Amino acid sequence: MREIVATITSKGQVTMPAEVRRHLRVGEKDKIVFVLRPDGGVELKVPLYPNVASLVGAAGSLKKPLEWQELRDLARQERIKDKFLRP
Repeated sequence: MREIVATITSKGQVTMPAEVRRHLRVGEKDKIVFVLRPDGGVELKVPLYPNVASLVGAAGSLKKPLEWQELRDLARQERIKDKFLRP
């Protein structure tokens, strides 16, 4: 395991060292996630879905297109189901 030091600016900003950017495969305007662990540690990760465009196809596809009313009714049914199934 390697440790790479970076400095925090007065505005709380950190320049991510090039080696870390290469390791995470991130570049300009990409998103990163700070995961605060219960043990006090912090993990740095690349989000699975960094933006809305990356969600395309993530939920699969429908057998047929739904009308707006059908979609609204399904969402309402799911919301009601979640409300009564929560502990």
